Amino acid sequence: MIGGMPAFPLPAPSAPASLATGRLLLRPVRTADVPAVTRLWTDPEVRRHLGGPVTEHVVRIRQRRVVGAPGVHAVTRTEDGTLLGIVTVEPEARDGETEVSYQFLPEHWGRGYAREAVAAVLDATLRDAPSVVALTQRANHRSRRLLEDVGMTHVSSFVEHEAHQVLYRRHR
Repeated sequence: MIGGMPAFPLPAPSAPASLATGRLLLRPVRTADVPAVTRLWTDPEVRRHLGGPVTEHVVRIRQRRVVGAPGVHAVTRTEDGTLLGIVTVEPEARDGETEVSYQFLPEHWGRGYAREAVAAVLDATLRDAPSVVALTQRANHRSRRLLEDVGMTHVSSFVEHEAHQVLYRRHR
């Protein structure tokens, strides 16, 4: 589920609470992050391949649960602390496999931040999990390219949530 938001609370994720890359810090979501994270759930461009903006009622529930939620990484740019997006790891999400999903604000698209963050989370998660899956809509070509770039392989296609979906997997 690319960009989805799992039900909370989550089981303890395989990935550590914080990760650092060359340009990014991935850490638990803080209260100050909630406005930007809320925008991820309500921005029509971000939500184009995710079923559209989340309803106000669901946003309010998520706002109460996202701060410090296990497995939800706020992706921030190291140089200035700007929140770019989130990457979520949900153990045992899809047929018992760990699932990774992500959402990034449109003004940060095209700079490799999502690829860098997802790769870091995958590498950390695969230390403990035998495999990780990711789901995206077939029409989301940018997301499919990102998943392939981080070593995930297309394993199946199906219709879910009234849209054509593709499932990717990466093994340890």
